[in-house]
Amino acid sequence: MKKGIIASVVAAVLLGGCSNLSPGEQRAATGTGIGAAGGAIIGALAGNAGLGAGIGAGAGLAGGLLTNAWKNNQHESYQQGYRAGHQAQY
Repeated sequence: MKKGIIASVVAAVLLGGCSNLSPGEQRAATGTGIGAAGGAIIGALAGNAGLGAGIGAGAGLAGGLLTNAWKNNQHESYQQGYRAGHQAQY
């Protein structure tokens, strides 16, 4: 019972630090978390959950950063098209 309460408080404090993240930081954190969880599962099946979580976190971070770069490029392309359309002579 005490462990569950302590774990809940620790999780709340850790997640509270994520409230003011930029969209890029959110993508990187999400990728890292998903990668760590997936890596821990695969690592547990292979016999070393810690190593799997570390490798998964690194791969997830890279994926999150690549997704962020893609989304930033997509947003910039949209803005260029919007500006070009807005400046067009009718």
